Amino acid sequence: MLIASQLEPTYARTVYPCFDEPAMKATFNIRIVHDPSYVALSNMPAIDVSEMKDENGSLWTVTTFNTSLKMSTYLTAFVICDFDYVTRTERGNEIRIWARKEAVKNGYVDYALNITGPIFSFLEDLLNVSYPLPKTDLVALPDFGGGAMENWGLMIFQESSLMYLPSDKLTIRKTMIAIIVSHELGHQACEMLRHFFFLFKWFGNLVTMNWWNDLWLNEGLASYFEYLGATFVEPKLSLDKIFYDHVVQPVLKEDNEIGVRSLSESEDKIRGSFSLMYLFDSITYNKGASITWMLSGFLTEKLFIRALTSYLKEFSFSNANQDDLWTHIQMVVDAQDEVQLPASVKQIMDSWTCQNGFPVLTLNLTTGRISQEQFLNKKNENNTDSYNNTWIIPISWMRNGSSQPLMWLDKSSKVFPEMQVSESEYDWILLNVNLSGYYRVNYDQINLKRLACLLENDPKAIPAVSRFQLIDDVFALTQFGYIQIETALELTKYLAREDELVVWNVVLLNLVPENLESTLKNYEVYPLLKKYLLKRMLPIYHYYAGFIRQNVDALEGDYFAQVYLEKLFATACWLGLQDCLNLSSELYAKWMDNPEYKIPFLIRRTVCCYGVALGSDKEWNFAWEMYDHTDSTNEDKDILLAAMSCAKESWLLYRYLQYGLSDTLFSSNCTSVIILYVVTKDIGHRIAWEFVTENW
Repeated sequence: MLIASQLEPTYARTVYPCFDEPAMKATFNIRIVHDPSYVALSNMPAIDVSEMKDENGSLWTVTTFNTSLKMSTYLTAFVICDFDYVTRTERGNEIRIWARKEAVKNGYVDYALNITGPIFSFLEDLLNVSYPLPKTDLVALPDFGGGAMENWGLMIFQESSLMYLPSDKLTIRKTMIAIIVSHELGHQACEMLRHFFFLFKWFGNLVTMNWWNDLWLNEGLASYFEYLGATFVEPKLSLDKIFYDHVVQPVLKEDNEIGVRSLSESEDKIRGSFSLMYLFDSITYNKGASITWMLSGFLTEKLFIRALTSYLKEFSFSNANQDDLWTHIQMVVDAQDEVQLPASVKQIMDSWTCQNGFPVLTLNLTTGRISQEQFLNKKNENNTDSYNNTWIIPISWMRNGSSQPLMWLDKSSKVFPEMQVSESEYDWILLNVNLSGYYRVNYDQINLKRLACLLENDPKAIPAVSRFQLIDDVFALTQFGYIQIETALELTKYLAREDELVVWNVVLLNLVPENLESTLKNYEVYPLLKKYLLKRMLPIYHYYAGFIRQNVDALEGDYFAQVYLEKLFATACWLGLQDCLNLSSELYAKWMDNPEYKIPFLIRRTVCCYGVALGSDKEWNFAWEMYDHTDSTNEDKDILLAAMSCAKESWLLYRYLQYGLSDTLFSSNCTSVIILYVVTKDIGHRIAWEFVTENW
């Protein structure tokens, strides 16, 4: 038995009578009457444990907790469990991590314990604010809808976000990043230590937004800090690449529809139209973090942290809105003369938080003119209205490899004489260097040709994160009708010299989208794509295949190999690269000979899929036996569910779909997963459709 609470945003009122509003802060006295064989936890330390009898004479335990600090109702919390814990003290703050007894005994929460204290200290030192509670409990629940929740003094997590198996060597599991990188259809990597993120949220508990319309002040700021902290604890991580890949790029893909809301909406609009739960989305978290990153970039981190410290000190134990933050930043800007802004902090930042969407900058390098418009799909008829949103845009740029002073575009278009290029093909310009701004860039043909040429001669002349951005931008511009696909492909010619997986991943996501794998093979573009891509993929493929064959442990510290090698290998096999198919067959056969053998985790999904695809019913039946093993983890089970749909013989797929309907072989929630896996395969497409119609 287990009881735990999740009261954000508006569920405190279902537990006890209260004015359930974030601005109505109070202190709380909590007392819990519970079964004696369980322990009760709440925000504050227990100050008294006594016994009482009920009218039937049964004995109960009464746990009384110390009075809480002044806080919002949604942060009150309690857990009643029979868990065990590990503990250590950091600067007088007792940290306990609670989990199922066997998980604690096996050391699964030791890693979380080791990093929690240092993260608290890092934040205290950075922001010059001390953590106000005497204890912090982190509890790992077997199942928890929200992923995690930052209740003050009693943080609650899903087990997968807090547990790290000592036998599991992968950095991806340790990577402190609080992001969940989740792929299509529950293919999850790196849910580990999302708890990182929640440690960054105590300053949202200290200073809470006035109301939910400014939720991004809590979540966006915390999302930004989680990345600073991640690289503090794991210095090998490349902050800008991870931030662009996990935060900026995914939200740019979402924030470009007409109906998408702005970051900060008026209270009236939200009260009138939204469920509050809708506010807990990627606009709040990722766009909030992206514009915080941009703000810190043009202010300098030093000034930004100084302003934040002053904001936290003034509003501790009370509430604030975004204007309060702008005021504190303005005070810091006014007190120095190194950083000059083209307008007030409020004018600049409101253009990003109060308008929806984001701009695309169009360059004409013959004249040096840059113009801005909202980035919308030109292929969509509804988007023909002209939107006259303008933003005040910081432009970091480089010319021929050397960084230039920051420029500002504060109207719809403006001429920058410094940006006119000469006739020389070696004279090129790159904007939004290191993703310092939340926007896309549409270069003119002259500059794109020069950049394509530069990439073919010397790809490293452009920083990796800018190569990622450049390719991500041109494909997005193609998709939305700003440029032709040929223009985008010009920038991929150099790829044989690209050794960064994070850049390859964005290319493959655009050229081989996961949802098209089954249909793309039917078109005449497939052999052309195959020839074009394989020629360029060979160097990076062979580089990593060498590690897989000889020394896979050497990739333990390579974060991007752990996240993206799978996509590279899957694409190589899908394109029919013989070495990839052979490697998959070899490793799968090795596993069949010795079920104790572990296929390297980085490409396990691909190997299992092609092991089954290239084999007969013998290989399929082995996957089925392994799936049936009680001790395989959920992740392994999911890999095998997918692998069994890779069979190339129709009767095997049909039998698999029949198995999927059986209550004895699978739990009922697997039926739809099996159908979805089969439908994404080239021969499975038709079979799944026939099966669904027959068994409707």
